[in-house]
Amino acid sequence: MGEFEVHRVRFFGLVPAGVRCLACQPRGSRLALARTDGAVEVYNFAANYFQEKVIPGHEGRSVEALCWTAGDRLFGAGLGGDITEYDLAGLCVACSVDGCGGPIWSMAADSSGTQLAIGCEDGSVKLFRVVPGGIQFERNLDRRKGRILCLSWHPSDTHIAAGSVDIIRVFDVSSGRTVQRIMVNYHVQKAKRECVIWSIAFLSSGTIVTSDSFGRVQFWEWERGTLLESHTVSTSAVLSLAVSEEEDSIIVGTSTGATYQFQLLPVKMGSLEKRWVRTKPFQHHTHDVRAVAHSSTALISGGLDAQLVIRPLMEKMQKKGYDAALRKFTFPHRRLVSCARKARLLLFQFTQHLELWRLGSTEETGKDGEVLPLCRMPEHLVQLKSKGPEHIYCSCVSPCGGWVAYSTASRFHLYRVRYEGDGVSIKKVPKVPKLLPPAYQLQFSSDSGSLFVASARGSVHVLQLLEPGGCKHLHTFQPPSGSPEAVYLLASSTDGHWLAAVSGDWAIHIYNLKCFKHHCAVPTYSCAVTALAIHPVTNNLVIAYSDQQLFEFSIPEKQYTAWSRMVQNCGLHRVWLERDSPITHITFNPKKPSHILLHDIYMFCVLDKSLPLPDNSALLMNQSTLKQLPETARQRQLHAFKICKKFQPLLFADLLDENCLVMVERPIMDIKTQLPLPVQQKKFGT
Repeated sequence: MGEFEVHRVRFFGLVPAGVRCLACQPRGSRLALARTDGAVEVYNFAANYFQEKVIPGHEGRSVEALCWTAGDRLFGAGLGGDITEYDLAGLCVACSVDGCGGPIWSMAADSSGTQLAIGCEDGSVKLFRVVPGGIQFERNLDRRKGRILCLSWHPSDTHIAAGSVDIIRVFDVSSGRTVQRIMVNYHVQKAKRECVIWSIAFLSSGTIVTSDSFGRVQFWEWERGTLLESHTVSTSAVLSLAVSEEEDSIIVGTSTGATYQFQLLPVKMGSLEKRWVRTKPFQHHTHDVRAVAHSSTALISGGLDAQLVIRPLMEKMQKKGYDAALRKFTFPHRRLVSCARKARLLLFQFTQHLELWRLGSTEETGKDGEVLPLCRMPEHLVQLKSKGPEHIYCSCVSPCGGWVAYSTASRFHLYRVRYEGDGVSIKKVPKVPKLLPPAYQLQFSSDSGSLFVASARGSVHVLQLLEPGGCKHLHTFQPPSGSPEAVYLLASSTDGHWLAAVSGDWAIHIYNLKCFKHHCAVPTYSCAVTALAIHPVTNNLVIAYSDQQLFEFSIPEKQYTAWSRMVQNCGLHRVWLERDSPITHITFNPKKPSHILLHDIYMFCVLDKSLPLPDNSALLMNQSTLKQLPETARQRQLHAFKICKKFQPLLFADLLDENCLVMVERPIMDIKTQLPLPVQQKKFGT
């Protein structure tokens, strides 16, 4: 694998925002997720649960509910009182409409996806029609006192059930009138606390399912208003609830971090009579589970601990293998760290500010695994705050450390950074070319003389950086066939000759930077691109996909390399393909052209192309485990993949020089110490 001096960085104070709501695409393969900071993310089940789209948040925009509608359109609503449609191709807000009822607490779409119902602070339920280009207000349903916290359509679209404080209401959609009122505490003697109905579901059988602040999951017969079943699952609130499409399974989330599955099962073998039974408890979260979803094959939950947990339903699995593995996602599937190799600087991206750090240094040497004392400590040089309520889309620092760029939804910013002794001065570059904001990805050239700005509709702008502190627009690249999708990944060659760009439709286009022309397109593949980089010596493009496949494409020859074809013929190791974390960064060691350095959240890997690929009988071992084997056993395990799992969770890794690596970690326990205290639970023996 080689000997490296490693800068182990743990001062990136990232605290991911908690999960607020989830929405599974009906009869589709996508999951929409909204976080407490207003950011919206889209995960693609078919692309190995890859986080394929991120729309950054906004200080003035909270998202309390998400809905998919006809035509795969995504809407959100929140306490700002607006209904927002998201442009999933442009990764931005498409339009917003005032709900005219104060803060919006809930939203639900009918079975056809053509109507939206919203529940408002003023006690009103409003209907909107989904039309091309937006939504149109239709009418109000019968208004009563009390905010509408949750909504659910009957599958026939004739009635809507709404949950509030102490009461469930059922509306007739055609007349708009309340046809049933159910007091949830009528059977409780001397109920001194208000009962908040946090979540509701209306089943085709006419049963209404509710979860409430008393820790109960209750089943009601709506026409008579009678309680059919009541299950107390927690001493604290049950905050969320979701039902499977077949209506035979329910998942609920609690404020203790536990989730529970209910299943509709026969009372006895062969009986037609069925009852709801609590079958499976899960404790994957430490804090409130504010959002749950039920796909055809998995139970999905999101908590204030920022974790998205996907637990497959084993009874739905054809075989007990990779698809049946539990998945946990805490960190984004994109880079929030950029590195100035020559200046040994790191730029950390937060939601509304950037931090520029200088790495520490040592003059000592030591043995493998030894921690060396620092002669100069890491230094926080600059904190750059973004003005306004918009969150940062992307950022980058140049290899020389002299330029910093970032973009929000409406503005692109470029700064000149100068270092004078121990002092640092930073100055905003005036009169930046008016590009179409936002920028979705930024990349400086290796000589720090150019900046590539990924934009909407597949376009990439090329800016020339001028001394002492200016820039000018040189060219805008467009894919020959056009693209409605924004570019989300960029890679430039060290010699300044080539630029590769990946758009949201997973197309990879390569441009010639010398003559400003489109050079070629990489053959399309069925999965999302998670990382790519151009080799500094051979100008081969190395591509990592969400299904963990690796390809190498020769840019000068416009075809896959012989090594890439060999990989596809022989196949990668089963353990490698079964990883559930995508490769997020690829780099190279110019002194060892056969080495490819890549990493995901859980491992760092040096892929040596000069060695044979391992077959499935070989062990894909961690390097620390391999060192403990006898020399003869080590020789038998000699293959291309050299894996290190010492650094976790690994947000960023890069090569500073041929003997030096930087690894940026963010331990989960460091994040949990900055979260509010969870609900206290009594444990046995305490």
